[in-house]
Amino acid sequence: MSGSSQMFAPSVLDIAIVGGGMVGASLAVALRGTGLTVALIEAHAPDSAAQPSFDERTTALGNASRRIFEAIGVWKSLAPAAARIERIHVSDAGHFGFARLDARELGLEALGFVVPNRVIGRELWAALQSDPAISVHMPARLESLQVHADVANLAVRSVQGVTQLCARLVVAADGAQSLVRAAAGLSATVDDYQQVAIVASMRTDQANDGMAYERFTAAGPMAVLPLAGTGAAGSSSWRTLVWAARPDDAQRLMTLDDAAFLREWQIAFGWRAGRAVELGKRAVYPLALSRSTRTTAPRIVLLGNAAQSLHPVAGQGFNLALRDAADLAELLVEGRGDTGAADLLARFEAARAEDRDGVIAFTDTLVRAFSSSNPLLSRARDAGLLLFDMLPPAKRALSRVSLGFGKRTPRLARGVGLAGAGPQGTRR
Repeated sequence: MSGSSQMFAPSVLDIAIVGGGMVGASLAVALRGTGLTVALIEAHAPDSAAQPSFDERTTALGNASRRIFEAIGVWKSLAPAAARIERIHVSDAGHFGFARLDARELGLEALGFVVPNRVIGRELWAALQSDPAISVHMPARLESLQVHADVANLAVRSVQGVTQLCARLVVAADGAQSLVRAAAGLSATVDDYQQVAIVASMRTDQANDGMAYERFTAAGPMAVLPLAGTGAAGSSSWRTLVWAARPDDAQRLMTLDDAAFLREWQIAFGWRAGRAVELGKRAVYPLALSRSTRTTAPRIVLLGNAAQSLHPVAGQGFNLALRDAADLAELLVEGRGDTGAADLLARFEAARAEDRDGVIAFTDTLVRAFSSSNPLLSRARDAGLLLFDMLPPAKRALSRVSLGFGKRTPRLARGVGLAGAGPQGTRR
């Protein structure tokens, strides 16, 4: 760092969050009003085209995630842009198996909610402005990290120069290629699914009517999710398409004009959602299972894609990460001591292990089972879908996946505020 200007922040922070995307910003908002001092370090503004978290994609939030956002005081502002998933239709392309879920039959308001990532980013960052105990460094990048017995020292570079921060705990929310994870000496295993997700908004000649589709094809799963609209009663004929394809076929699909792309989609998907009439901007994202060997190290916790990056099938990745953030916030607030203490980090890792392992196994099994062309497996999964469709207890069990696979549900995921903080992030 020789030759560069330096700015110093001598006081010791409770938490430094590296990465202000959806997971890092959610944790920071959850910690509002708790009395803990927090620094949030983010390289890109939330409305920047370079911000990878708040791009053109959408996120399907489970009911537990909705309750978390309610408890931290941002759901009210997200709700107008949230499309309810009231029914789900699951099918296996080229086979007879199908299954259906209906929120009303399960006594639920909705099975989930689809919200544009840019809206989530905008509202999270708006909420961050209300607590002087949260200092925001943006645009800024982590330049170096040194971990000591009692604290961690961070050098953060911005256009003004280098700021030295000192924190008892560093939270890595900086993505699958996490610099914090690397600095902590933690490795990650990566299993490439040999699939690429094509993501786009799409309009058909039928209102989406709260219906979501998950269609499994030989190349990979395809999700068609409702988007919120401005018509009568919020009706909309716009949907989000997430189409997993082999890399070479995805490249070919991306070169097609809109009309040709929609024709190919119609052939692959069918007519359940109506005739495709308009296509939004397309983007591609490689799909792999990335999993850190551990989620903690001395003075460090990994969250979000830094801990695990999942296939988007069944929309579990962000929901799992948000429960991780909710549990961490709860432990930090209840501890009221050294936020980076080894016993606290051990409790967090143990508390989240069952949920994390369960969700990873669930999504990985879905991808592999429904991508296989083995005829015996094809018949078995078709029979399994039909059996599932006839078993209400199985449907109720699946509807509770949003609560996680662990025995304990975080307070925020139950809609309960953190101890010592009100539902809007203010002190009681």
